[in-house]
This record gives sequence, structure tokens and C-alpha cells, in this order.
Amino acid sequence: MSEQDFYIAMRSNSQEELKQLIKHYQIDEVECVVPDTHGVVRGKAMPASRFADLQPTFLPFSIFFQSITGKYFDYDSDDYATETDLRLVSDLSTLRALPWARHPSLMVIHDLHYQNGDPVSLAPRNVLKRVLHYYAEQGWKPIVAPELEFYLTERNLDPNIPLKPPIGRSGRQSVGRQAFSMMAIDEYEIIIEDIYKFAEAQGLEINTIIQEGGPAQLEINLMHGDPLQLADHVFIFKRLIREAAMRRDCYATFMAKPMEHQPGSAMHIHQSVVDLKTGMNIFSNEKGKPSELFNFFIGGQQAYLGAATCIMAPYVNSFRRLMPGDAAPINLEWSTDNRSAGLRVPRSSPDARRVENRIAGMDTNPYLAIAASLATGYLGMTRKIRPDAEFKGNAHDANYGLPRGLQEAVVAFDECDELQEILGKQFSNVYKALKAFEFEEYMEVVSPWEREHLLLTV
Repeated sequence: MSEQDFYIAMRSNSQEELKQLIKHYQIDEVECVVPDTHGVVRGKAMPASRFADLQPTFLPFSIFFQSITGKYFDYDSDDYATETDLRLVSDLSTLRALPWARHPSLMVIHDLHYQNGDPVSLAPRNVLKRVLHYYAEQGWKPIVAPELEFYLTERNLDPNIPLKPPIGRSGRQSVGRQAFSMMAIDEYEIIIEDIYKFAEAQGLEINTIIQEGGPAQLEINLMHGDPLQLADHVFIFKRLIREAAMRRDCYATFMAKPMEHQPGSAMHIHQSVVDLKTGMNIFSNEKGKPSELFNFFIGGQQAYLGAATCIMAPYVNSFRRLMPGDAAPINLEWSTDNRSAGLRVPRSSPDARRVENRIAGMDTNPYLAIAASLATGYLGMTRKIRPDAEFKGNAHDANYGLPRGLQEAVVAFDECDELQEILGKQFSNVYKALKAFEFEEYMEVVSPWEREHLLLTV
């Protein structure tokens, strides 16, 4: 049997089928993984036979109190103090082969439940499910399509040295500003071929790959679909792309702003909503014109995305992308076919009418970014919030409409009870504490800029 047939066979939705396949194909290992608050892949690897026997698997509650540096912050909770075990519950629809592994291996994304069976409210997958439940109660189903921007770089073993693009097939380094260039794509075709190969093996569909504006900056567009499934795909894709790059002796980075004087990397989110009964896009009325709900969705995004910025831009580095004069939008204006606006309405047929959230960075957790973005639109539709008038012209000239840094963004989130309620109070409280802790961690660091300009000057 071919390698491709093997990977197709691994996409099982039945525990009994899975047991047979593991035995037949002599699978060595299964990775039981969950996305943590940052979107980092965490979990346990185990012999495939143990997974097939349905042996219970657990992770400690404390994984949600770990900062991006690996440190833990104090939180007043009995579960935190006792490091309560959380039960991993397999979602076999997410089962994938690991085509980069040396031996036949599988990965499956898990949900996290307490011992009594209740879902863990801190788990990002459960946060997104909570928001989707709110939509379902109204008879609605959101549809999303994420765009993934990232840089390829040379290996970098010293964080004090700026990143450089890798050497392409021409023997030269990319210099950037070659957006949509097919020659720039060809420079790194060997890595792109591995990305295609890995994606096909894992059953992930790529819509397009393009060269973005930065040197060795690429963008992958995914097909539209179910928000939870697409968040899973982004979660898997980030690891897949890193593995493809590492195989060719370079790095792939999803930092929002990895290089000075170069464009940042975003995760734009295209959003629409369909009626659960009819399947019709509720953003268009019977005449094919923009509906009231479409306007209310935009109104909600304008009203609440500022409060959600600490989720869309979760690190200090995130705000280096959201700078005046740069390519990323720094406003919450909406406009048709206008990429300078934070909320872009692409030209489309009535059944494809959608809103593109251009605020989210590629460093965000896809589950949380999609959840927060949809939550703001939901609040707009249920509270009938009318949007501002459509912006005409260059929205980069509009007022800065977002928090200017992580600390300010956390305060904005803290002051928005409505958004915290829909995302979950326990999650919101822990998330605020985590981001405040990470900001204090950052403030302990003395940067090269400070030494260069202050050491012998002040």
C-alpha cells in the first residue's frame, strides 16, 4: 500500500476502526494533544496500543496558568493550587497521521473535561464551542475562512541577532516587497512542496499560496467552513509548516512582527453567518442586498473588537505590527473592498457576503481569535448595534481605533463585561491575569535599543 493510501486509511471516525488500523499498520505512537491558551501544542505521547485500549489520559489544570516563557503565575483557585487532573476526551474527527514522523505515528486533538464530565471553561476549544452554542440558540451557524501569513527565516540560535530570510534556490536571500511574485514563490518551492505534501497527507485543503510583501513571507488561504474545524486546521497547519521548514534547515515563524521595517503577519478572518434551517446567508436579504443583521454584525465588531484586542494581539510584539504608517489596519472602520480598513467587506455575490476581520495577528490562538471575533458580531446582532457610516478613502488616515499596547488592551478587555460574559467569566479572569503577568515579565527585560541609545547618553 502506498504512503498516501496509508494516510487516507488513518482518517478514522470509529474507535473500533482505529484499533484495527493501528494493529494492521503497526502504528508506533499516538500523540494526544490539546491547544493551550497560547495555541501551543501540549499533550502526551503514548504507545499506540495503549491509546487503542482506551486507557484514560490526563493533564494538570496548571497548563492554563503557564506564560509564553514557561513560567507559572499565581492564581487564587483550588484547582490551581492542587493541580487537579483534567480528563482528555478524544475527538476522532481530528485524527491525523504525522507525515514528518520517522515512524508511523498519529495525532488526535482532545477536549478537556473535569472528572465529573463538565467541559473545562479555560480550554480554548471549549471557549469557541461556547460562542458557537450562542449562535445555535439563535438558529445561526457562523462560517469562517482564515488566512495564514508567516515568514521563512534562516535558523536563528541567538535571539539578539535579527532574523534573515533563508537562501532560496537562486542562492540569494529574498529582499521583500515582491507581493504576488511567482518567482518569489519558486525560490522556496522545495519547502512549499513539503507543505502541500504534508497537508494532503493530513486531509487539509489549501485554497491558495501566495508571496506576501515581506522577504520570504508567504500566505496560505484556507477554504471556508465550520469555525471549530477551521480553528483545528490552523492549529495543525502551524505545526505542519514549521516541520516542513525544519526539514529544509530553516524556520517558519508566526510572530506578528518578526523583522523590523517589514510587514507584519496577520491571520485575517473572513466571517459570514447562515440560517441553520435554510442554509441561506443571513447577511443578505431576499433582494440580495445587505441585511439588517449584516449591519448589526459590523456594528458589534466596531463596538467590541477594541475590547477583544488583547486576544487578537496577545503579546507585546503583536502591537509592533499595529503601528501607524504600516500595512496593518489600526482602525475599526468598515469599507467595501478596502484593505486599509480594519473591517473589509469583499466584493461578492449575495450568498457569499461576508466581513473580513483584518485586526488579528498570526500570533493569536486561532480558537480564541475566532471565538472573540464571532462574539463581537453576535453581540452586535442581538443588541442591534448600528455601524458607523462606511469609510471612504484611505482608512490609514483615520484615528487610531485600538489599544496602543498590551497593558492598555488588557484594561479594555477588563472593562467589557458583555464580551467577558459570552467568552466565559472564568476564562476571561484567567486570561486577563495571564496577559498582565506576561507584560510584567517583558518589563523585566532591558532591550538592545535601551543599551544602544541610553547607555552613554542620559
